[in-house]
Amino acid sequence: MAGSPVLSGLRGVVESLRGEAGFAYIAKARRVEREKGIRVISFGVGQPDIPTFPHIIEEGKRALDERFTGYTETAGIPELREAVADYLNSRYGAGVSPDEVIATTGAKTAIFLAVAAFLDPGDEILVPEPSYPAYAEAARALGARPRFVPLRWVPGAGFELDLEALEEAVTPRTKMVVLTNPHNPTGALFSPSQVDGLMEIARRKGLIVLADEIYDNFVYEGVFRSVLEHSDWRDYVLYVNGHSKTFSMTGWRLGYLVARREVAQKLTRLAVNIYSCAPSISQRAGVAALRGPWEPVREMVEEFRRRRDVVVEELSRIPGFEAYRPMGAFYVFPRVARLLEELGMSTEQLVDHMLEERGVVMLPGTVFPEQAGEGFVRLSYAVSVEKIREGLARVREEVERLLEQRRR
Repeated sequence: MAGSPVLSGLRGVVESLRGEAGFAYIAKARRVEREKGIRVISFGVGQPDIPTFPHIIEEGKRALDERFTGYTETAGIPELREAVADYLNSRYGAGVSPDEVIATTGAKTAIFLAVAAFLDPGDEILVPEPSYPAYAEAARALGARPRFVPLRWVPGAGFELDLEALEEAVTPRTKMVVLTNPHNPTGALFSPSQVDGLMEIARRKGLIVLADEIYDNFVYEGVFRSVLEHSDWRDYVLYVNGHSKTFSMTGWRLGYLVARREVAQKLTRLAVNIYSCAPSISQRAGVAALRGPWEPVREMVEEFRRRRDVVVEELSRIPGFEAYRPMGAFYVFPRVARLLEELGMSTEQLVDHMLEERGVVMLPGTVFPEQAGEGFVRLSYAVSVEKIREGLARVREEVERLLEQRRR
């Protein structure tokens, strides 16, 4: 009997895709809870634990009551595109027109649209790493080649762009460079001079900047410079943002892509062949989110600032964890290389040990997504202060026990 064509016909590129580790650890955590009876504390997936704000939920309900449940324009309802443009223009002076906005089913879809529209097989995309995996995975799925350029690690301060290394990495096949700011997974906030420097490289080398600014409201110190503040952004930028983080709307699946008018029109033709349109109810709710009130957002960001401070405080008490104070997003990416060396463990072994023995989920830096994350772990502090303190106390106790055992 012939073998299954469904199994044997899978393209090699699909087999090589890695997915996203945060979701894999959700399943691992549930197994540990079920099999070992441990109450797991997860610093894994980057999802605010605060429910979607009431005025947004009410607009979603209103859309349902009004039976606003059909297809919409692929680019999004006019009210949403206008609200996105107004937000970006009032904050960044970007001059965005509503017809330069495409509503997507989350920011990941916006990333995929950008990569699919501009990268041919064999083209290269420069990805500063550690990095959110979606950029490289989308490129791989389309036959393009991600080239990873390590961020510069500054002890005690965190991470910054290595602009010289980025420029040196450009080849004749390089077409795009990624800028995630504020940064996942490190929590870095790249300085205005670094953002300006990357934009200058793009101009000089003729590169497209895939700019992901989905954490633009999670800024605790320093100055945030959006790429949209550059007057010539239309010539170089594909801009990604969304509702998932700022408005705690992860499950609503609503993001957006901004590009110059002629490009947006062509990307809309690609979008209609992939997802038809973003969910109608989510779009209505998304308008309410952007129009405000914004007090709930500001309150959430202040709560996350408090959690950030607690995370740094607690990490500093754990032997072998080199912590720093991240200035954006809601992640910290402490270095644990010296601890691993002393324990004789890999990053993955440490992470798995903490989950299996103490019920604490951290993510290994090696899933973000190549080599620069070796010797680091990522923690999302989108959990309560009480859970942060308890979870990191468990980690500290286990590290101290392992070190004592090792030194005997």
